[in-house]
Amino acid sequence: MTNFIPIFPLNIVVFPGEEVNLHIFEPRYKQLVKECFSDAKPFGIPPVINNQVGEMGTLVKVQEMVKVYDNGEMDIRIKGVSVFRVLEIIKIIPDKLYSGAIVNYPESNETGSPALMKKVLTSLRTMHSLLKVSKQFKHSDEKLTAYDIAHHAGLSIEEEQELLGLTQEIQRQEYLNRHLGRILSILKETESLKEKIKLNGHFKNAGSIDF
Repeated sequence: MTNFIPIFPLNIVVFPGEEVNLHIFEPRYKQLVKECFSDAKPFGIPPVINNQVGEMGTLVKVQEMVKVYDNGEMDIRIKGVSVFRVLEIIKIIPDKLYSGAIVNYPESNETGSPALMKKVLTSLRTMHSLLKVSKQFKHSDEKLTAYDIAHHAGLSIEEEQELLGLTQEIQRQEYLNRHLGRILSILKETESLKEKIKLNGHFKNAGSIDF
């Protein structure tokens, strides 16, 4: 399916199912949000990377108008709905301050591998443990998807954009598995180096070696 949507380019990646809080202050996006909220229509957030609008983005809907300020600025809560591909950006729309885009929606396969996801989650929690951070997820392990944990895996915005472009859950799981494997290798080397530094200057066991 191909259609036109209003767009709100941002330097973030929003994943389907994710809820994000935004503060809206620019006149063009205040207009966009007001219209989309009142008409119960979605809009698109394509990531901006290196001053370029990304090819892939996420259709979102306004879940809640949390607060409207006296100057018209707004705090809103949005939720990601589905991934789209930008076919053409329409910079000027009659009577509108914001821009839009012609988009389509790639077919997606949401069936992943439970065994691979278990491995990914083990690696993710090991990384968090090494970094001494604590994360809670909104679902049980059996219900978690790659999208649910992607923002907690230490991906760059470029890598998050790549993940967004993968149309199969198994591909997203494999992507995270490779990424976490690289990160853990670096972190474990760092931990080993820290231990070596701690030992420097301490008395060491001087056992003899048979030769």
